[in-house]
Amino acid sequence: MLTKVLIANRGEIALRIQRACRELGIKTVAVHSEADRNLKHVLLADESVCIGPAPSAESYLQIPNIISAAEVTDAVAIHPGYGFLSENADFAERVENSGFIFIGPKPETIRMMGDKITAIEAMKASGVPCVPGSDGPLDDDDERTLRLAREIGYPVIIKAAGGGGGRGMRVVHSEGSLLNSIALTKTEAKTAFGNSTVYMEKFLENPRHIEFQVLSDTHGNAIHLGERDCSMQRRHQKVIEEAPAPGISSKLREKMGERCAEACRRIGYRGAGTFEFLYENGEFFFIEMNTRVQVEHPVSELVTGVDIVKEQLRIAAGKKLSYKQKDIKVRGHAIECRINAEDPDTFMPSPGKILQLHFPGGPGVRVDTHLYDGYTVPPHYDSMIGKLITHGENRESAIARMRIALSEMIIEGIRTNIELHQRILRDRGFEEGGVNIHYLEKMLGL
Repeated sequence: MLTKVLIANRGEIALRIQRACRELGIKTVAVHSEADRNLKHVLLADESVCIGPAPSAESYLQIPNIISAAEVTDAVAIHPGYGFLSENADFAERVENSGFIFIGPKPETIRMMGDKITAIEAMKASGVPCVPGSDGPLDDDDERTLRLAREIGYPVIIKAAGGGGGRGMRVVHSEGSLLNSIALTKTEAKTAFGNSTVYMEKFLENPRHIEFQVLSDTHGNAIHLGERDCSMQRRHQKVIEEAPAPGISSKLREKMGERCAEACRRIGYRGAGTFEFLYENGEFFFIEMNTRVQVEHPVSELVTGVDIVKEQLRIAAGKKLSYKQKDIKVRGHAIECRINAEDPDTFMPSPGKILQLHFPGGPGVRVDTHLYDGYTVPPHYDSMIGKLITHGENRESAIARMRIALSEMIIEGIRTNIELHQRILRDRGFEEGGVNIHYLEKMLGL
């Protein structure tokens, strides 16, 4: 097993990784910005290193500083968590070239899946269903582009090959605005991602967002842990996630899950990953693969009993998966609410000092957070401050437990989105399950 792991992240995911390391007897190194010296995982780490000022561009995104911290502390591996450098192929390459183990996929895999065009090509070769589209980048042949759009059928969506997180996309409803929309998207893509390549797909108007969790080792073994429904979104950002997805049969789950696992085997994937799909009219369409641990991984852990982060560490150490596919059984239902330090009505960030804090408990309740009494939420980073997860024997039980847990949760001194979650949990459409990705914004009148 690995002897010492540097955690190249902050907040709740850094603490989550640290706990998994401690369970396995692995020492941890916490790197932190000047603003984060009082983070819980920093205080609990075996060693800590300050890597720069508060802005992430000067600390958590500074590759040389992270590599240097690993060198001076004699760490053997680096876990990137999610966000920051977690899907940066250059970072993974620098880590490995410096003699450390990168706890994630190989750099070339990250690079391939980070480019939406090469990712789609790899998925098609593996038999994973994809959205009808241009099957490659759009060139300067306007007649060909117009013909492709007619064949696909309007509306279409123009996407940046290097995009992600809801950026670099533009929906086109008619031929008259197509070429201008492509030109605008190319310009935006070049500015945001340093890559002006774009492609075209059929725009699905009322899909659900369903994703499959996978684990794959370096010995040719790959399994899936079922699916999650992440359709409750605002501006392409997930708000609530659940597993399993309402209305997906076990037969369809096994069929799609095995296709994802087979794709992992074909491309030589290493570690934890997530295949993201749009689901409409009973069909799945691949949109992208996240080559890291996801924010919503706890719901998959609760319904399968698999510790995804510990499996990441085992895989990085060269060990075989602890499970075979036949060992994976989906039991009950789990729901996760992302708790953000923001106004529940305006969504404006709300940093500040925690004056009073109380977390809920009871059967089937899990809280993943780095908060503690007196902690000051800094204004420099993402507003997510924790995750509240409940598990029950069925969806109704998980919802009931979540309503109770939300009512018991107290975070004073800052504004949070707890009220928003309570509103969603009372909504009839959410209660029935299976809403599409536009549902929350329509519910909020956005």
